[in-house]
Amino acid sequence: MIVALPRGLMLAATLGMALVCVPVAAQPSVQIDTPPTPKRPATTPASRPATPSATSQVPRPTTTQAPRPATPRPLRADQAQASPPRATSPAVVLPRGSGQRAPAAARPPVPVPPPEPTTADVPVEPGKGSVTNLPIPRFAALKTDEVNLRTGPGQRYPVDWVYKRRDLPVQIQREFDVWRLVRDPEGIKGWVHQATLTGRRTFFVLGEERAMRRAASDDAGVVARLKPGVVGQLKRCEVDASWCQVQVGDLKGWLRRAEFWGVVGNEAVN
Repeated sequence: MIVALPRGLMLAATLGMALVCVPVAAQPSVQIDTPPTPKRPATTPASRPATPSATSQVPRPTTTQAPRPATPRPLRADQAQASPPRATSPAVVLPRGSGQRAPAAARPPVPVPPPEPTTADVPVEPGKGSVTNLPIPRFAALKTDEVNLRTGPGQRYPVDWVYKRRDLPVQIQREFDVWRLVRDPEGIKGWVHQATLTGRRTFFVLGEERAMRRAASDDAGVVARLKPGVVGQLKRCEVDASWCQVQVGDLKGWLRRAEFWGVVGNEAVN
């Protein structure tokens, strides 16, 4: 039987024997109060500064440089003493380009049979073209800046020269179908297609520098001095007249018939 005693005492008996327990001062339980761990306030991680991409470029400050003052070039003694040209001085007109034709690309010679004879080969009457019935010989001019001169009247004939001179006068000496046998100012002959020619009358300065005058007289003032090879427009020639009216660019004047190439004998040009 166990008897409950006041706090700190306990009596126990077993089989007639009493067991006395010496009261022992009860040791109070010690509780260590651990202060609560303070909770960290929720913090938002600081965002890193944006790193510029590899493709983005930091603009550089623009720098403006002051323009350098122009340094005048000293004149030579002969330039300093040269007087400005007078307004009445005649112009000097040079020919366009360095040449009027170029040789065709080299190619192996191909034997080409001559054209078959036809009734077109026989002129209708002496001095007339067999196709157009126009006077033979007569003058025409190249219509474009590139004209092929062939060895015969047809596409099957090789190109001998390539003219690169628009308005160059040529003399038509024979006709065959749509082809014309022509002669240039230097005496070269060949066949060109009629579509590459125009009836516009032009002239070609021969030999040496020629004076284009204001009137049909050797005593008239000089408008311009034309170099050999200059090509211009033939405006008017009277029958058997020694002078013809011509134009080069914006300049108009008169040349002697014997000083240029582009007329047949004493023909009239209007």
